[in-house]
Amino acid sequence: MRIGELSHATGASTRALRYYEEQGLIRSERLPNGYRDYGPEAIEKVEFIQDLLAAGLSSQILRDVMPCVTADGGQTPCADVLRQAQRVRDDLLEQERRIRARRETLEQYLAGQRSPRGNHSHPHP
Repeated sequence: MRIGELSHATGASTRALRYYEEQGLIRSERLPNGYRDYGPEAIEKVEFIQDLLAAGLSSQILRDVMPCVTADGGQTPCADVLRQAQRVRDDLLEQERRIRARRETLEQYLAGQRSPRGNHSHPHP
């Protein structure tokens, strides 16, 4: 399938698909007219790439992940990749904890329970 068809099937822009190819995440064959031709497995690979990017993994980590993805879209365990994914997950959990704490502080401030510096507000006479 051509790049436009892959773009339509996955929702990825043609620019993103070219980037994925430059990064070695997906492959295409060049037709005699110079067009890229992607195999049917490219749809699942692109969707997998999009999911991992959305989860916060970098394209560098994705380059390590892709050898762990089989041609039929399945996955084989790769210990280093699993450790990297676990670190990303742990980082996301920590970011989520910090965001939750900031949101709670902001909600308390908006409710008049705290000043912006964390001091409890005092009733005004």
